[in-house]
Amino acid sequence: MTTATSQRFKENARAALADAQLQRAIGDAGGGFVLRRQEAAGKLPEFDALRDSAQAIKEHTLRHLDLYLEAYEERVTAQGGHVHYAVNAEEARAIVLDLCRKAGARSVTKGKSMVSEEMELNAFLEQNGIAAVETDLGEYIIQIRHEAPSHIIAPAIHVTKEQVQADFRRVHTHLPADRNLDESTTMLTEARNILREKFLTADVGITGANFLVAETGSSIIVTNEGNGDLTQTLPKMHIVLATIEKLVPTLEDVSQLLRVLARSATGQEMSVYTTLSTGPRRPGDPDGPAEYHVVLLDNGRSAMLGSPFQDMLRCIRCGACMNHCPVYNAVGGHAYGFVYPGPMGSVLTPAIIGIENAKHLPNASTFCGRCEEVCPVRIPLPRMLRAWREREFERHLSPATVRSGLALWSFFAKRPKLYSFATNIAAQMLSALGKRGRFRRLPLASGWTRHRDLPAPQGATFQAQWKARSRP
Repeated sequence: MTTATSQRFKENARAALADAQLQRAIGDAGGGFVLRRQEAAGKLPEFDALRDSAQAIKEHTLRHLDLYLEAYEERVTAQGGHVHYAVNAEEARAIVLDLCRKAGARSVTKGKSMVSEEMELNAFLEQNGIAAVETDLGEYIIQIRHEAPSHIIAPAIHVTKEQVQADFRRVHTHLPADRNLDESTTMLTEARNILREKFLTADVGITGANFLVAETGSSIIVTNEGNGDLTQTLPKMHIVLATIEKLVPTLEDVSQLLRVLARSATGQEMSVYTTLSTGPRRPGDPDGPAEYHVVLLDNGRSAMLGSPFQDMLRCIRCGACMNHCPVYNAVGGHAYGFVYPGPMGSVLTPAIIGIENAKHLPNASTFCGRCEEVCPVRIPLPRMLRAWREREFERHLSPATVRSGLALWSFFAKRPKLYSFATNIAAQMLSALGKRGRFRRLPLASGWTRHRDLPAPQGATFQAQWKARSRP
């Protein structure tokens, strides 16, 4: 059973807005992604054409996903690897635990994997006597803080430098009091020294996958640190965790997707490391695991195929939608209460844990459209957020006040003359009552006026103005 707190989004958001430390961290980090993406896209004249191509590749794969899954499994098996299918997170955890026990594992190292967060794998392994160590710097920081990621590519974006210093001194008990941790490089060196030993002693390495290639049976991870390579080459067993929509047909397709991934995510032309793994170590290979396993998780994805939410399965996890989202940049990632925050999380989370457990998330949007505008695979996120709102309404999950308000509006909207008369009267009354052109308090509008003034109407209604201007 998931420990998601998405039902408490409103309470989470209020706490986030009141957290001065969080607001400072978000403010310091958020804008850089936006500017770097803009610059990177501007330097590539064919960027929009590549987005069209990326969309077509992912859409084609989803239409023939069953065939590509079969082809991928055949290629992995031919290379000496093994593919395991899991319907839900519980099955996936059981598979990973069984593999770790067969390897006699006492400890595992992990490259960054949002799927493992979705599975709540770390806590599960710990409960079964296996220490799981995150090796991505951001993931390592939040692990020692006992927190969840707040961003899919920058999991510790909510943490300030001072907090990291304090956490290192608290956890790394060997640190001399006078050790310099004032610079990013010195903190990185400290983390590297700790993690190096973990790499060398781990029995199993677990990574995620940005892409799975049906043509070759390869898994691909994209990182800016060398931890991914060490995680999958040093231990005797490598386990890849991925969801079924990570399939792409060919290496040529991957090359096109990579050109939009890094530019959309961090503003880089290419991430520092792009690592391909194809099966276990072969005779003559200098390194690599003796066993190679891929765990493919469904967890609600197949139900999205052919539904109004299929387009969400094109997502390549760049994080651009949340980088540009005004709601995410106001409350951060933890407020969403599950693994995937921001606009993409507000669409994907209800599909995984149910709209009844995530009904607030589709409403956590201004519908400004920036998420769709910057998505490298052109996912229509606002349309799908509306679709979830419709399902919420159909299942009577929205508050009674909202439903009664919409019913009242619907009554007038179906009667144009009455609607025009009522809005004209309301606009005139509000215009006359509004002092200095605004309201500090207004009945039935406290949700707005509690935080800001409400502008008073000025002039006639839009319909009246349109009618007047349309006359010959």
